Amino acid sequence: MSVTSRYRNAWESFWNEAPADRGAVFWDAEPTLTAGRHLAHFEPHLTDPGLPLIDLGCGNGTQTRYFAERFPHVVGADLAAAALDHARRADPAGQAAYRQLDAADKAEAETLHAELGDANVYVRGVLHQCEPDDRQPLADALAALLGARGRAFLVEPAQSAGTVLAGLAHRPDGPPAKLAPVLRHGLTPAAVPDEAVPEHLRAAGLTVLASGELPLVTTEYTPDGTRVQLPSTWVVAGRDLQ
Repeated sequence: MSVTSRYRNAWESFWNEAPADRGAVFWDAEPTLTAGRHLAHFEPHLTDPGLPLIDLGCGNGTQTRYFAERFPHVVGADLAAAALDHARRADPAGQAAYRQLDAADKAEAETLHAELGDANVYVRGVLHQCEPDDRQPLADALAALLGARGRAFLVEPAQSAGTVLAGLAHRPDGPPAKLAPVLRHGLTPAAVPDEAVPEHLRAAGLTVLASGELPLVTTEYTPDGTRVQLPSTWVVAGRDLQ
């Protein structure tokens, strides 16, 4: 299956309107506060760091470029062509490759796997934005990308993040400037139960190798100057090689 046209169009319109300025998008925090922290938990579980690394749901490629400085072959993949346009413009040296990919379409994932072979995959905040019927297909496609040797790192807002986001969205003076476009384009984060992420991965034939909690850093601040951080859970998964 593939994502709905409504969902695809929402992301295209969001990225078409998104400013190119660094940090202008709600979740576009600097890599040292995001991918860098995640990599410390991901790297120890990589059976082969030389495999291609796919940044799934790469958006404008901020985290992709960070990975491209640390891994030999990095691919930023996103549903929205407009997001990839941002990513390519921000990477004039071509540190990474970029690929349009419907991550809920297992056939597309299998095609990419046929080109790259087994890959390690980084997924930040993608599953919780999916429509409910797309979540298991996304996990199945992720398993296809990993193959036998790849490892996946997924980090998703925890259920409790919904309370934080609702509070921001319903402030008397309206949502913060960087959150407003997300809501306006119908990309309101869905409430994914914390236990659903490992369940989807197991149903896709993957083993959860490690998990934990971390704050998911955003680029937005409260009126008192505090950076908005969302509670999040992370999981490392792959096929059991034993």
